[in-house]
Amino acid sequence: MMTAWLLSGLGLVILLLAGDALVKGAVNLSLRLGIPALIVSLTIVAFGTSAPELLISIKAVLDDVSGIAMGNVVGSNTANVLLVLGVPALLATMHTSECTTRKSFNHMIGATVLFILLAFRGVFDWVASIALLAALAAMLLDAMRDANAHRKADVPCTIPEEDLEGADPDMPRWRIGLFLILGIVGLPTGASLLVDNATIIAKEFGVSDTVIGLTLVAIGTSLPELATTVVAALRRQADVALGNVIGSNMFNLLAIIGVAGLVGPIHVDPKFLQFDLWVMLGASLLLIPFVYLGQNITRVWGIALVALYALYLIVVLAG
Repeated sequence: MMTAWLLSGLGLVILLLAGDALVKGAVNLSLRLGIPALIVSLTIVAFGTSAPELLISIKAVLDDVSGIAMGNVVGSNTANVLLVLGVPALLATMHTSECTTRKSFNHMIGATVLFILLAFRGVFDWVASIALLAALAAMLLDAMRDANAHRKADVPCTIPEEDLEGADPDMPRWRIGLFLILGIVGLPTGASLLVDNATIIAKEFGVSDTVIGLTLVAIGTSLPELATTVVAALRRQADVALGNVIGSNMFNLLAIIGVAGLVGPIHVDPKFLQFDLWVMLGASLLLIPFVYLGQNITRVWGIALVALYALYLIVVLAG
């Protein structure tokens, strides 16, 4: 049993390191090829930081443990709002009143509602996957149109290349290649270790793979977002923190389940329909004061968000 815990931890560490390596390699390769920093941040970085969740979900589908795939996405989205925004707010106020994230927030809520509606079909099959991926494509095209409009209007890019996650103007080509190889090899290896051993732990403790996905796997795969948001909060870059959460949640719902559903059917546990999906939606709606009402995420808000997440975990583990 101790071996399963150790191997799960090792799988998680490999996933996080491989995901970071893939982002660094892909970002620097794209910038070398002349792709604008804003486009890189909207596409390659977003896909790269979601790679651990994607690989875990695909592995879970192949191993016929759909609960881990669903729990990973739903749990990660809930953790992204309550934990990933709550913990940094305990350290420093995030001045989200200065952010302009309404359009992205509306897209995220739309993606969440679409996901819940499709979940009531009882399974995410190829039909649901196509619907999710079509919505993702529409959102990416809209983001690229906005980027082109800014460029044509000669509006300075809000994300300088030197501030883009993983960007290093002096990185040699061999290191870029090494990062890409480490990411491509490490992600499936880490996903296999984590899913296989998390399933062993679930069986040993008599809990469902759904609970393991909602807790152990979800928290683990939210660690990169948490680290990014803490740094952004300390640097007073609230737009990066809030944008990180909103973008991650959209990709989790549309890209991860969309792709994994093409690999094999993802069956929806009735418990998701009764509780967890509504908690995810409720957590997402908690962003309204910060997006629409000009509220900053203060320490009081941080305490409230973290307390709500702790309560959620208690309910999930007790069930």
